[in-house]
Amino acid sequence: MTWIDFQLLLWGTGMTALVSAVSVALGLSLGILVCAAGMARAAWLRRCAGVYVSFFRGVPLLVQLLLIYHLLPRIGLNVPSLAAAIAGMALCTAAYQAENLRGGFLNIPAGMVEAAQMLGLSNRQILLRIRLPVALRLTLPSVVNEAIMILKASSLVSVVGVEEVTRVAQNLSAVSFDFVPVFMTAGALYLVLNLGLTWLGGRVAVRLRTGRAVAA
Repeated sequence: MTWIDFQLLLWGTGMTALVSAVSVALGLSLGILVCAAGMARAAWLRRCAGVYVSFFRGVPLLVQLLLIYHLLPRIGLNVPSLAAAIAGMALCTAAYQAENLRGGFLNIPAGMVEAAQMLGLSNRQILLRIRLPVALRLTLPSVVNEAIMILKASSLVSVVGVEEVTRVAQNLSAVSFDFVPVFMTAGALYLVLNLGLTWLGGRVAVRLRTGRAVAA
């Protein structure tokens, strides 16, 4: 494997990081909305959220990516492969994040909410200032684990033409027939990304615990 090959793999790694980061960010934002719908008083909202979660957790991500990639042009949305891949991954991870957040909301101490109500905070203020931040803190390990899963699953976007690290490794090995060195390097780059993500999640957890201790 040449230095140019390694540079191409690094470029693909950057694309992998970009796809994963944007997908997780959009998925977490959408997951909050799906979670809110799943815990709403309106029965139809709860049913819609349940159908969404069941579909995206029950259908393989590869099938979802191919479905979105081929479906969007049929409804008049000719988007780039990268956008279709991010949309598919974000929709998928949102279903898992919604369930993670639901568990976080259910584990919020009732006394915390009651104290906020006694202080005269509105329901919106309680949600934005207390319930949502606490739920995110409680579910941080699950959020990080889901981000790692999405990072590894991002290799699937190669099937819709996105030139991420797995696709680059496939192209390079097909030309040079140097399969073992190329894919060992790709695996090492995935490992570096995952270790970095784990470290970042740990740092955020420490900051949250420290901030909570200071506030107390």
